[in-house]
Amino acid sequence: MKLSNWARTRVATCVTAAVVATATAFGGAAHAADPVTTSGIILGVGANESQRVVSWYSSAGTAQVVQVAPTSRLVHGQFPKNATTFSASVAANSVNGGYNGHATIDGLREHTSYSYRVGTGGGWSPTYSFKTQDFDGDFSFLFFGDPQIGSSGNVAKDGAGWQDTLNVALTANPNTELLVSGGDQVETANTETQWDAFLAPDKLRQYPWAATIGNHDVGGKAYEQHFWTPNTDRSTAFYKGDPGTTSGGDYFYIYKDVLFIDLNSNAYASGADAAHVGYITDVVKKYGAKAKYTVLVYHHSIYSPADHANDADNQQRRQDFPTAFSKLGVDLVLQGHDHSYSRSYVIKNGKKANPAEQPGATQVAQGPGGVIYVTANSASGSKYYDLTAPDTTQDPNYGPDPLNPKNHWANSVENQEHVRTYVKVDVHKNKLVVEDVRSGTCAAPDAAVELGKVSWCGPDSGATPAKPVGSLVDKVVVHPYRGNGHFGDPAPVQGWTTQQNDDTTTLTSVS
Repeated sequence: MKLSNWARTRVATCVTAAVVATATAFGGAAHAADPVTTSGIILGVGANESQRVVSWYSSAGTAQVVQVAPTSRLVHGQFPKNATTFSASVAANSVNGGYNGHATIDGLREHTSYSYRVGTGGGWSPTYSFKTQDFDGDFSFLFFGDPQIGSSGNVAKDGAGWQDTLNVALTANPNTELLVSGGDQVETANTETQWDAFLAPDKLRQYPWAATIGNHDVGGKAYEQHFWTPNTDRSTAFYKGDPGTTSGGDYFYIYKDVLFIDLNSNAYASGADAAHVGYITDVVKKYGAKAKYTVLVYHHSIYSPADHANDADNQQRRQDFPTAFSKLGVDLVLQGHDHSYSRSYVIKNGKKANPAEQPGATQVAQGPGGVIYVTANSASGSKYYDLTAPDTTQDPNYGPDPLNPKNHWANSVENQEHVRTYVKVDVHKNKLVVEDVRSGTCAAPDAAVELGKVSWCGPDSGATPAKPVGSLVDKVVVHPYRGNGHFGDPAPVQGWTTQQNDDTTTLTSVS
């Protein structure tokens, strides 16, 4: 059998296996000695810390599994005979004429290293590994804005910047537990060469990727075929355009003490924002008491500091979201889309909660209904947007900050240096620590700079030399409100009340 072009050209690691001819439940058939290739393998987040989801592409619709074992039980790289297997769901791939599969690994034990592979009894993918940490207590996760591979016009350079950011971030933070997406993984939804470059780093098979759909991921099914997400509602209300050709949905998961809710913000018209708020409300009512913090993730930054500041959809969302988020006890909102960094003041019901909060404050107290909004800069260097001046002719409700008139009123910090960055969030019992960290300089790989897409690089619009990799653009310690039912620190802070939650969780295990 001659392999299709997509199977030959994928840069992600492939494996060839001979499989016995069998008609499958997926309506396909394999013939003896036909090569079966798997590619695009990615580790995803599960419904909780004891789960992971593995997704991949395959050239055949045969029955496939993910095989998992504690790494300590492998002998000379060989899996034990009683390794656990998890059956995959495999379906025809609407993009490339192949197939895509996913399987949920369940029953993981805490602080354990696991090895896994994808395939059939006749042949397997290479072996990859990941590790779990403690299932309670402090942890950190990393948030990445818009890799958007292909947006510079040079897929290879964009991919190099993306890989370098992951390497820098995970070398500095090897025990981070989640990689959270701000959306726009690629420039063009169904262009698999861009997906290949995005998926190429092996870090995406070692740490769970919590996918978010951006506007450039819309327009086909590739996003949904590459990423399977837990607890996903794919109702028509959460889509933009024809639900038969777009991807996405709203989903949630609980990781340790954080309730993460991820939205498909591509849908906002015709009542979609109300549908999103309804989804968040239902999830918070059912599961919010099990978490210390609620974190929302979606693509379109409502307090955008740059090109998208006054887009019609953002103006609409600034009316639709903030009051609802405050009433629901949301702590942190993570956004992308604007290819620049910003961190808001504490916002309550769509207004600055404390008029006296200073720009760039390094310690903030949220108080009842206080929410912090963060917009992530480009993680790959493929595209940057310059900061824009507040323009009340575009939106009279999004004017300058009285304390710092060059910024929009909502934002404590706005930054653009044309260097790659990522956001680190440390989750503690009584505080969140949010940092924006430089993962590059003005040197390659930085596609937008290399290709002349921008005319300067460095702080102060290029007037100051680039700061070193690992240096901070911004850091803030957020002291959350404790009177709204969230898990509390026994030590009162500024008169806040506290509440203790002694819930325990019974865990099964992969043995």
